Amino acid sequence: MTLISTLLPLIFWAFYGYLSKAIETQRPSMSKLMAIQRLRWIKNAVTRDTPLDGILTGNIMSAVSFFASTSVLLILAMFAVIGQLNDLLPTLRSLSWVDAYSDFDYQIHFVIMLVMTVMAFLSFTLSLRHFNHFCILLGAANHDGDAEQNEVRAMANLNAHGAQHFNSGIRAYYFSIANVGWFLSSTIGVMMAVATIGFIIYREYFSAARRAILQLPTSTKF
Repeated sequence: MTLISTLLPLIFWAFYGYLSKAIETQRPSMSKLMAIQRLRWIKNAVTRDTPLDGILTGNIMSAVSFFASTSVLLILAMFAVIGQLNDLLPTLRSLSWVDAYSDFDYQIHFVIMLVMTVMAFLSFTLSLRHFNHFCILLGAANHDGDAEQNEVRAMANLNAHGAQHFNSGIRAYYFSIANVGWFLSSTIGVMMAVATIGFIIYREYFSAARRAILQLPTSTKF
């Protein structure tokens, strides 16, 4: 149970993509609905020569940069904790309600948390890369309404891929929070991991925000 509780958030994070694909065969996610709106955005962006689209993209990239920078700080903090783990063990053991974890259990758990933080950082930086390429293509496009359809779709796809990697990084944060429950009890860790993936599925497929997006006329075309 101790090992399962430690690994479950990482397993859920890694296999969420396969789970979401299975659900989307019956019910489109909010991310898929937003991908249609991203295409609509680009179709409008190439017909206007204003700084609006640059401002919007800059705001998006600022948010991604914030999380990427925060991930670096968390990685450094995790290395510091692992390096001083022997000094922290008495305090960590005082948090446990039921389980008596060994030193090795704590080492494995912090390594898993470090791995998830690194994966979040990689997801955010890859998201930034996609949004950067999107900016280049948006700047290179004709803004007189003569942009090619393939060019518009490529920009929309890059924008959507950037959002997908950003969401992947956010999910890594969510599951890292679920890993905190392990310090109280391995059972609580499992419950928090299950609750986290349930929350993510609800947000993507059953939330009020999804219902609002679904009301848009273009959201019904798949």
